[in-house]
Amino acid sequence: MVKMELGGKTVTVDDDYYLVTFEDWDNEVVKDLARMAGIEELTEEHWKVINYLRDYYGKFRIASNIKSLTKGVHMVRKKMYDIFPLEPAAGACKVAGLPKPSGVV
Repeated sequence: MVKMELGGKTVTVDDDYYLVTFEDWDNEVVKDLARMAGIEELTEEHWKVINYLRDYYGKFRIASNIKSLTKGVHMVRKKMYDIFPLEPAAGACKVAGLPKPSGVV
């Protein structure tokens, strides 16, 4: 675990830069997380995915899988790769401030 400055505040992240505490995420932190994921500007499509993931995690305390995610936001998997280029499910979870999903190495 590492402390770092994101969005003008100190937060704790894991070794892969996922937020450790879900509640540390806010509209300023997300900008820095997005830049770290190679996203300079968050579009409406990004926000659709981010909001879905945060709502899902808030309800179930687990990240949505890619199949449920693409279905839930009505987006094809290729589009997910376009807007979250590093890795759509894990990258989207990172930007959304979720802990590292299980199964991601």
